[in-house]
Amino acid sequence: MKPGKDIENPESRFFAVLVAAAKLPGVRIHREAYLRTALARHCTEDEIRRAIEETPAAAGIAVDVLEKAANDSIRYETAKVSALSAAAGIPGILALPATVPADTAQYVGHMLRIAQKLAYLYSWPDLFSDEGDGVDDATKGVLTLFFGVMVGTKSANVGVGKVAGLMAEQVAKKLPQKALTHGVVYPLVRRVAGYLGVRMTTQSFATTVSKAIPLVGAAVSGTLTFATYLPMAKRLKKHLAGLPLAEPSHRVTERDVVDGEVVEEHEFFGPADAEQHGAITAAVKPEEEGRS
Repeated sequence: MKPGKDIENPESRFFAVLVAAAKLPGVRIHREAYLRTALARHCTEDEIRRAIEETPAAAGIAVDVLEKAANDSIRYETAKVSALSAAAGIPGILALPATVPADTAQYVGHMLRIAQKLAYLYSWPDLFSDEGDGVDDATKGVLTLFFGVMVGTKSANVGVGKVAGLMAEQVAKKLPQKALTHGVVYPLVRRVAGYLGVRMTTQSFATTVSKAIPLVGAAVSGTLTFATYLPMAKRLKKHLAGLPLAEPSHRVTERDVVDGEVVEEHEFFGPADAEQHGAITAAVKPEEEGRS
């Protein structure tokens, strides 16, 4: 994806925040280590090995085991991000210029963490390269779609479904580079990125006011974070669990790239239906698209 000339462009703004958050310490999840830890109490060593070498679906991991592991990860990340958000609310109004951006950064970072964990459980490939701290275009694209699913945008649901369908159909072990960066999934990625970027232009009044009151602000900030992060994570889990990649019979091969094309959906974003939280958590409830 080509960077925008103006950082104030909503699409460019969102990608800038996404890339910056991906570089924060502890944000990237090591796929092998995570799967081994998440499945250790419920699977045999052979099942874990196959899940790592191929996918949990190829290893035949039971649906209830994956759901339990996913729920455990969601609870852990929700508790962690809520505690950090509460801590960011303690300093009070004099620290607003510092704490609000920090709260946004750590929140986006935790969105990235749970997105990776859920993706790996439900048989998506490794999203980050081990070399350097960059984020390639295909990874930016699929993470953007994951974020869109979390906030409830229909275009993101369509985009993730198409990408997963291409990978399941052509049994690939890597993301479909062409579809995500030049093909007809790419317009959906840009549309979702632009939508999320718009939601980042104005901070939530409730969150900003809560941070202006020490201690009380901490409690309110943490509660707001809990109330938004948890349903978003659950929404992504539900969507990924229902895709072809998550089916136990699906197996992958050594093929690297999917270059398939899909039919473009003509959609557009309508106004948000839910109150914003911070600079990124725009929707607690699914957004309605296609409204004039």
